[in-house]
Amino acid sequence: MPIHWTPLTDVSEIDSIITASHTHHVAIFKHSTRCSISGMVKRAIERDWNLSDSELPVYYLDLLEYRSISDIIAERFSVRHESPQLILIRDGRAVYHASHSEIDVAEMPVQR
Repeated sequence: MPIHWTPLTDVSEIDSIITASHTHHVAIFKHSTRCSISGMVKRAIERDWNLSDSELPVYYLDLLEYRSISDIIAERFSVRHESPQLILIRDGRAVYHASHSEIDVAEMPVQR
C-alpha cells in the first residue's frame, strides 16, 4: 500500500499531532535527505508499508530544513534525536521509537 507522507514544516503541527493521537496512532519519520542510510531506511519503510492513511497518518520531517522541529519533538516526547528515526505517538506520548536498521514497520504496535 503506498504511504502518504505529510510534510511536517511548522512547530504548531506538533500540537495537532498530539491532539490526533488521542483518537489514533500518528507516526513521525525524521529523515536526513543527504544521508544514504536514511534514504535506504525510507525506501524500506515504503516497501513494507501496509497501513492506510486513516489507520496511521505519517508525518515526514526533513531534518536539513527543519532541525529545530526535531529538537522540539525530542523534548516533547522524551525521545533522543536520531536520524533516520520513526516515532509512533499515541495519547500524546511516544509509544514506539526506533532508528536506523532498528526501524521495522511490522514491529510497530498499531492496532488495526
